[in-house]
Amino acid sequence: MSFYDDKVLPHILDKLCSQNSVMSLRERVVPLARGVVLEVGIGSGINLQLYNATNVDFVWGLEPSNGMRRKAQHNINKSPVNVKWLDLPGEEIPLENNSVDTILLCFTLCSISNSTKALRQMHRVLKEDGILLFCEHGRSPEPDIAKWQQRVTPTWQKIAGGCHLNRPIQELISSSGFDVIELETCYMNGFPKIMGYMYIGQAKKMHK
Repeated sequence: MSFYDDKVLPHILDKLCSQNSVMSLRERVVPLARGVVLEVGIGSGINLQLYNATNVDFVWGLEPSNGMRRKAQHNINKSPVNVKWLDLPGEEIPLENNSVDTILLCFTLCSISNSTKALRQMHRVLKEDGILLFCEHGRSPEPDIAKWQQRVTPTWQKIAGGCHLNRPIQELISSSGFDVIELETCYMNGFPKIMGYMYIGQAKKMHK
């Protein structure tokens, strides 16, 4: 991992991902978490302050970046919920089948290299009556915006930790064995349209 990725990028992402407009979107999904929670891409622990601690047993924190984990320690120390670290990347989740009640995805699917494999792993570890909560940015339905997302993404990935601006979030979730039961889409305030088309909602395991 480069000096930029380990030392510089965590600070940049922490600032970007804790803007007021971003936090207002996080606040709509994080408090819904319950039971044993798996937060994929916990990052610097921005969401920890938003959990309803009375409804959460503990949080499995999955974060492959050492820089982000160091950055998270301050938020973990003052967190109302207990956090247990998981060491492997999001594509490989070292948990038992049907072992978590809630999976939380906030600005995470954009940067996982193999998002389809990661979502299938999430499907595996989620209980049959569990819930997947998501707050993700991705592909815009406007052709002109989507075209620019496609053009900019290769360069953007290099400076933003592998972030894709053009991923079809709803399609990715639905094609991985989940039934999207709630969904709201919008552009996030204060961000360019190519960066800020949001998918906010909930999904459950699709019953065969």
